[in-house]
Amino acid sequence: MKKTIRILVPLVLLLFAQGLEAQFNRQMGGRRGGSVVPRAQTPQKEPEPMTAEEYVDERMPKIIEALELDPFEEAVVRTTLTKYVQKRMELHILKLEPKKMREEFEKIQEQQNAEIKAGLPEEKYQAYLDLQKNQLKKKKRKEKKEKKKKNKD
Repeated sequence: MKKTIRILVPLVLLLFAQGLEAQFNRQMGGRRGGSVVPRAQTPQKEPEPMTAEEYVDERMPKIIEALELDPFEEAVVRTTLTKYVQKRMELHILKLEPKKMREEFEKIQEQQNAEIKAGLPEEKYQAYLDLQKNQLKKKKRKEKKEKKKKNKD
């Protein structure tokens, strides 16, 4: 009898220990060692806003191709656009009233166009203005489509 008890006691303790270990692992979410407190999910960071240089760099290939710019003309357009994109970004930060914002944007656009006109031959400047008009039309069409989608939802 004593011999049987000596064999059964360690066997029961072994089974009991395995049950405790399984229960502990379930409570810990399958992790060993670690905290019982669940980790909070870190919110996804919003993408960093583009800088003026990045914005212009992204658009320059289309402008260069459409206007067939030589390296000097490309440099003129790139520096001018970067300068005025930066000014627009600064205006956005100020968050002026809509009427004042519109007036300031128009002034910036006039200054930008004057500088580009001074740096490009007349035919390339006209092509630049046409390119701007086409982009503006595309943007307005896209905005109308987005408004329609919002109204349907």
